This record gives sequence, structure tokens and C-alpha cells, in this order.
Amino acid sequence: MNNDLVSIIVPCYNQGKFLDHSLCSVYNQTYTNWECIIVNDGSFDDSEAIAKEWVEKDKRFQYYFKENSGVSATRNFGLDIAKGQFIQFLDADDYLKERKLESSLEVLNYSNNANEGLVITNFNMVSVDFKKEFEPYCKLQNVKFDFENLLYKWNDTFSIPIHCGFFKSTLFQTVRFPENLTAQEDWIVWVKIFNEGAKAVFLNEPLVLYRKNPKSRTKTKSLHHDQILAYDCFKTFLNEDEYQKLSKVLISRYYREQEKYKNKLSEVKESNPYQAGLMIRKVLKQIRLLGVFRKLFPFFLKFKKK
Repeated sequence: MNNDLVSIIVPCYNQGKFLDHSLCSVYNQTYTNWECIIVNDGSFDDSEAIAKEWVEKDKRFQYYFKENSGVSATRNFGLDIAKGQFIQFLDADDYLKERKLESSLEVLNYSNNANEGLVITNFNMVSVDFKKEFEPYCKLQNVKFDFENLLYKWNDTFSIPIHCGFFKSTLFQTVRFPENLTAQEDWIVWVKIFNEGAKAVFLNEPLVLYRKNPKSRTKTKSLHHDQILAYDCFKTFLNEDEYQKLSKVLISRYYREQEKYKNKLSEVKESNPYQAGLMIRKVLKQIRLLGVFRKLFPFFLKFKKK
């Protein structure tokens, strides 16, 4: 195997709770010629202390602090200083299995794939406490990795966690993450890379784990604003036909989702529990206890949560 340097870029913002575990997955890689660039995006938890412990333990870890400016700017910071011939991204709450780097390099070096620009491996989900591993939220083995699928089917039939990728660094000579986005930024990057002619090899092994973190930015905020910003971003590099087709795809998807929502709402309203609730409401209103019940209802909910 060639002794190429792999640059692993780890952006971190207040994820000290998971950072040690993620960096441990880097340390345990069977392929050892790597540098790990930890970029602290203005965290105010214990991320810095944890990162510095790893730097002290192993000089292959590097630590940088910058003022908070978002995950895209943080990854770009890492790309600007990376020295490796290959790039591996790893968010601070996710995990690389120990053969992720070695297996990716083997695919490129020991096959007819030397001219390919990247390897995409499969993934599994893992619980926040890392005690349970789950099937992935989409089946990447059914995806054809090309420009059209990544542009028109992303977020519909699949999306690719960024740490599934293993990239030749030359792919990022002209590509960067859009810094005005806090989500969907990886979609832009995947499409740009394939738009410039990159080809991928798929390795159908779950060599990365994607943590089901309920406090992640994609779970705690609406993505609508970022989706609109992403749509604007595509206009800067797609041709007119591609952009018009994307517009039609997104509009059709929106109306399809609206229809599914309306049908689901109709099913709920026709269900026996909903009808029973309406009947109880009418009875309470009739005997003038509806107001009292509304005040007590939050109290009952507390017991349900317990």
C-alpha cells in the first residue's frame, strides 16, 4: 500500500460530549499515516481541553481554534491547511470504524480504480450512548453515484453522510463548502465534485457510524431556509437546463409531500381515537368543564413523559 498521507478534518462546536469517542476512532485506524486536524469553531464547553489531551498524546493530532462561523467555514479552514493526498471528514459526534482509511485506500490502489477520485463506503446508525447500532436511514447500495442522481434525488431517496466519503485532495482544488449555509452544505459539495467529472467507487461495508443525535443542528432547526439558500447556490454553477429541471423536481417534490401530509391528516381525523376525542370535547363543553380540563391537561402530560 502506498504511504500517502490522509488528512482527517474534524470540525467541533460544543460537542465535547462526543469528541473523545470520535477522536479515539481516528487513533485506532489500522492505517497509520494520517494527520487529524481538529478545528474548534468557538466552542464554550470542554472541547478544547479534550482536543489538547489528544494532541499531547499523539502529535498526529493538530488543534486549532477559530471564532464561531459555522460548520462550512470550519471544514474550509481544515481544507486550507490539510497536507494530505486524501481527505477524510469526520463530524465530532460521528465515528470511523478502524479499517475506514485502509479499506478505502485498498479500493483505490489495488484495483482498476486508480483513476477514480473518491470512495464512498456504506454506514450504519448508532444511538447517542453508542450502545445500539441500527440500519442506515437510506440504502446506499441502491444508489447510482453520478451527477444527476446527486442533484435531483438528494433528500428524496437518499443522502450521503459526509464521512462516508474518502476523497483525493485534488478534488478540493476548486471546491469549498458554501459558508452561508448551516445545513445542506454537503449536498452542494457532493454535486460540485461530480459536476467536475469525479467518479466514485462504492464499498458496500458500514465503515462509518452516524450518531442519532437529537441535538444536532439538523434536528433542532428547520432546514427550509438552508434549502432555499442551497437552491440559490446551485444557480451559480448549473447551466440553465439543469437549473430549470432542478426547479421542477423540487416543486413536484413539495406538492407530493403536501399531498401525503393532507392524506395523513385525513386518516387521523377519521380514526376512532380522534373521533372519540371530539366526542369527549363536546361532552366537556356541554357540562362546562372544558376550561377546567384544558388547565389540567398539561399536568397530565407530565405523568405521560415520566
